[in-house]
Amino acid sequence: MSRNRIRAGLAGFALLATATMVVAHGDVAPQPVNTDALPEIGEEWLTENPYREAKAGHDVWLKAVEVGASGFNQNCARCHGLGAVSGGLAPDLRFLEAEEYGDEWFVERFRHGYTQDGTTKMPAFGDILGQKAAWAIRTYIETRPADGALDAHSDRLHEVRNELASTKVEDPAALKSELEKIAAEVKTASGAPVADSVAYEAARILGETPESWKKASEILTVGLSATE
Repeated sequence: MSRNRIRAGLAGFALLATATMVVAHGDVAPQPVNTDALPEIGEEWLTENPYREAKAGHDVWLKAVEVGASGFNQNCARCHGLGAVSGGLAPDLRFLEAEEYGDEWFVERFRHGYTQDGTTKMPAFGDILGQKAAWAIRTYIETRPADGALDAHSDRLHEVRNELASTKVEDPAALKSELEKIAAEVKTASGAPVADSVAYEAARILGETPESWKKASEILTVGLSATE
């Protein structure tokens, strides 16, 4: 995704927020986000996401996605949509480029909010939730799959789901490997290298025990139903 394209996209976001955001967020109190499990990143606000896998390592990145998902669902989904899929009332944040340029736009809006004609369309979260929560939410958003990213694999994922739900899995290691390969093909809208897709989550939890098969099948059931 080119810088010119992301600039055009962000300009469109601003126009969209001005013209169509009819649900004010100002009457909803921001909900606290528990970021204790994330490493400290200092008091001064950064301009680039410190929790990306290439910077922080896989374990920190994974925890940031988890914390960010919770923070987003509590504070952002009302306007920006479940799973960060906007319904049109607010910008679709999945398309913010997963690089410093997109980070700067995100953190500016997160810190200071957005007000139009004296009406708060988005509250300022910075002083309330803090920097760690901001970057965790950013990490979650940028790992969201693009629209239709699972379409080519939908039939096979339903078959895998059914096999796992039957608890008659002959070769869980092979299924795990297959899910990992599918997950590697799922693209993010932001250009981030890894999508936190249902294939990725199912592969991550799938092991040798029937309990893990059940959990993986539940992840696939919920995730696939959301794309239908």
